[in-house]
Amino acid sequence: MKTVICIKWGTLYGPEYVNKLNSMVRRHLTGDVRFVCVTDNADGVDPTVEIRPLPAMNIGDVGFTTGWRKLSIFSSELRDISGPILFLDLDVIVVDSLDPFFDFEPGRFCIIENWTQMGQNVGQSSVFRYEREKCEPILRHYEAEHDEITRRWTNEQMYLTDAASPVKFWPDEWCRSFKHHLMKDAGRRKEPAIPPGARIIIFHGAPNPPEAAVGEWKRPNKIGSKPLERPFKKLRNWLFPIQRITPATWVDEHWK
Repeated sequence: MKTVICIKWGTLYGPEYVNKLNSMVRRHLTGDVRFVCVTDNADGVDPTVEIRPLPAMNIGDVGFTTGWRKLSIFSSELRDISGPILFLDLDVIVVDSLDPFFDFEPGRFCIIENWTQMGQNVGQSSVFRYEREKCEPILRHYEAEHDEITRRWTNEQMYLTDAASPVKFWPDEWCRSFKHHLMKDAGRRKEPAIPPGARIIIFHGAPNPPEAAVGEWKRPNKIGSKPLERPFKKLRNWLFPIQRITPATWVDEHWK
């Protein structure tokens, strides 16, 4: 049995993201597959998806929609989900076999190396493999020390990489960022192409898959943390609120 889990809470993503992820996973995994969605609202989710209630979690003052809630998949409330588990964010597109994610470095906690912090031992938590019983202490530690932890670490993936260390990073080519890799050499005249060797394309931030498919999205209101960038980006976003690239025509072929 190969177990894949995702988590959906709040209103940012609708049930279609779960349903399409379920379909992609089943197309790209061999053998028996268990696909689990941990959620606070299962309305519209396909009946082939195993639904589990969002576990209770002491998250402190960071708010209901915080990414720190992702740690709740380590909860003892999910103790019947065991063995190696592949976690996938909802905003990904699977383009090749997922079998290697279960064969790679057995018994290790495996995660993407964050593309913007290469060489700093920081993971990107859109795709990681774990064993729940080994990771339950990570959740317990966060719940007990959340104020100190959120002061020390900017986000859940930085904390998770440190708490699960030593981690093993996936081969670089397996997980590619649409924003950092595919858009790098694309634009108005060149379509963003799936890189050789890619198995999962991650759509963190903007654009999301349907926006990439049409090549158009609204620039985010949130400005980066670098002070020198803020005035320029605010002016740019005000003058050019819509960002456009050549549509990624392959999205409709794979994201279904």
